[in-house]
Amino acid sequence: MSDITLYHGSTDIIERPEFGKGNSRNDYGLGFYCTREIELAKEWACSTMAGGFANIYTLDTAGFDILNLGAPEYCILHWLAILINNRVLYAGVPIVAESKEYLTAHFFPDVSGFDAIRGYRADDSYFTFAMDFLSNAISFSQLSRAMRLGSLGEQFVLKSKKAFETLRFVRGERADAEIYFKKRRDRDNEARDQYLNRERKMPRQSEDIFMLDIIREEMKNGDARLQRDISI
Repeated sequence: MSDITLYHGSTDIIERPEFGKGNSRNDYGLGFYCTREIELAKEWACSTMAGGFANIYTLDTAGFDILNLGAPEYCILHWLAILINNRVLYAGVPIVAESKEYLTAHFFPDVSGFDAIRGYRADDSYFTFAMDFLSNAISFSQLSRAMRLGSLGEQFVLKSKKAFETLRFVRGERADAEIYFKKRRDRDNEARDQYLNRERKMPRQSEDIFMLDIIREEMKNGDARLQRDISI
C-alpha cells in the first residue's frame, strides 16, 4: 500500500494546504510539515493555551521520490547541513561559521528533486544541541544520542506540487490545550534536562569525534566513523 496517514498540528483547520506558502526558514525550507503520530501533531498545535487542531490527511505516495534522512546512506551530518542552511544561524564563534561552510560543501544533499523529506524535527531544544556540536562543545556521538531525547519523532515534509495535489483532507481533530500544551512543555523540559544533566556532563572519550576533528581530518560522506545508527 502506498497510502499513508499524516497529521499537521495547527491553530486552524487546514483543508487545502497551498503549495509555495509557508516559512522558508523552517528546518527543511518551504513545505508542509506533518508527522505520522497524531499525539505529536496535537502537541505541535498547542504552542499556547489557545489550543488547536490535528489536521488529518491521507497521501498516496506511489511514484514519489522521498528523501529519507534516516536511510543507511545518510548520517546525522546530512540532516545538520540542511538545517543550518535553512534556519537562521548566528555564527558568533568562528568555528560555527567554518563548520557551516564545511558541512555545506561535503554533506548538503540536493533536495530539489524530491517530493517529500523524512527527518528529525528540530525544535528550539534540538537546535541548541546542534549548535553545541557546531561550536565543538559536544561530540558527534553525543549529538546522535541527544537527538533521541524527548522522543520528538520525525517530520514528513511535503515539498513538491505533486505532493500537495495528492494530499487529501480527512478531518480536523481538536487538541485540548489543557492537555497538550503541558505535554509539549514537559517533553521539551525533559529533553533539556536529560541533555544538560547527562550529555553535557559526560567526560570526553579518546574515540570521541568533534566537529573540529571532522574538518581537520577532512572526513567526507561515507566515512565509517560517521556512519552511526540515527534511526528515529
